[in-house]
Amino acid sequence: MIYLDNASTSSPKAPGLADFVKDFIDNHCFNINRGLYNGSFGSGEMVFETREMLCDFFGGDKSRNVVFTSGVTQSLNMVTKGILQPGDHVVTSTMEHNAVYRPLTWLEQHGVNVHYAHCLESGEVCVDDIERLIKLHNPKMVVMTHASNVCGAIMPVAEIGKLCKRYGVLYILDSAQSAGVLDIKMDRDNIDAVCFTGHKGLLGLPGIGGIVFNNKTAMMTQPINHGGTGSFSHLADMPDVMPDRFEAGTMNLPGIASLYHSLQYINKVGIDKIFEKEKALQKRFEDGIKNFDNVKQVANKAKNRCAVTALDFTLVDHGEAAFRLDDEFEIMTRSGLHCSPLAHKTLGTFPQGVVRFSFGYENTFDEIDQALEAIKTIR
Repeated sequence: MIYLDNASTSSPKAPGLADFVKDFIDNHCFNINRGLYNGSFGSGEMVFETREMLCDFFGGDKSRNVVFTSGVTQSLNMVTKGILQPGDHVVTSTMEHNAVYRPLTWLEQHGVNVHYAHCLESGEVCVDDIERLIKLHNPKMVVMTHASNVCGAIMPVAEIGKLCKRYGVLYILDSAQSAGVLDIKMDRDNIDAVCFTGHKGLLGLPGIGGIVFNNKTAMMTQPINHGGTGSFSHLADMPDVMPDRFEAGTMNLPGIASLYHSLQYINKVGIDKIFEKEKALQKRFEDGIKNFDNVKQVANKAKNRCAVTALDFTLVDHGEAAFRLDDEFEIMTRSGLHCSPLAHKTLGTFPQGVVRFSFGYENTFDEIDQALEAIKTIR
C-alpha cells in the first residue's frame, strides 16, 4: 500500500500517536473546567500546554488566544461570520478551497461584498490585484489560503501581510495545507488570525483544529457558538475572557491530546527537514513524469510550491486512473475537483479536474518509483 493523498489527510500520523491517545483515553480523559479533582486538573494542564505549543508554533502573542475547534472549516466560519457584517467588503483569491469559498458565498447572500483577487494559471495570486481591490473597496478583511490544495502553489504571505498592515485590513490565513510544513509566524508576517487543522501537516487526529488570534481580532470576533464553558456559569451570555469566549461545550480532548503529541514530534524533527524531504520526493516524481506522453502536469510553474502535484491524464478518465492506481497497484491518490472549483477554473481544469499526488514525510523514494511505473502502465 502506497499512500499519496497527504493533502487530504496525513498518513501515517506522528509515530506513537495511537498509543499516546489510547493511554490518554484510558487513564486521563476527564473534562476540564468542570471538576475539582486531580484527573480534571491533569487534563486541563495538557490542554494548557498544547495551547502554549501552538502559540509558539504560529508566532502568536498569548496562549489564551488559541481556540480549539473541530477543524479549519469551522475555524474559518467562526472568523468570517463572526466579523463580517452586511455592507462590509472582503477580499479573497480565485484559488480558494470551499472552506473559504462557501462561507463567503453565504455571507455574500446576506449582504457582504466579496471580491476575488486574480490568480495566474500557475496558481499564484497577483499581489498587485489584492492592493487594487483594497484601494478600491476598503475591505475589512483579506482571507485566503497559504498554499493550494490542488497544485501546491504557495502564496506570498509576507507580502500580503505587509499590504494588509499598510492599509489597516485584517489578514486571516487558511493554513490547511501549510501548517506543519511551512514556517508561519503571525508576529513576523502581520497575520491577525491563523486557522489550522490538526489532521494534515500537524499529523494529529481528524476532528481537531483551531484558531490562533491576536488580541484585536479576538475581541472584534463575535462568537457564533453559545453554551457551557465551565466558567462564569451564572452569566446568560458567553464570557468575554479568552479562550472561553469561543469554546462552548465539551472539547475534543483526545484530539487535543493528539496535537500535544504530534507537535512535540514535529518540533523534534523540524519543519525545514520535513519540507525538504517532501520536496525531494516531489522532484523525483515530477522528473519521472516529464518522460511520459499522455500525462501532463498542471500548474507546475509557481515560484514556490508545496509537495502537491496535479496530473492530467489526456487519454484516460481521471476517476478511472485513480481507481486503477488503487485497484491494480495499491496506490492511493485523489481525483476530481478537490473541494476547490474556483482553483480548477483558475487552472483551466474545470470541470474534469485532475489526479492529485501529495507526498508526506514518511513516503520513500522507492514508493515514488513504483508510482511512476504504475502511471507508465495506465496512461
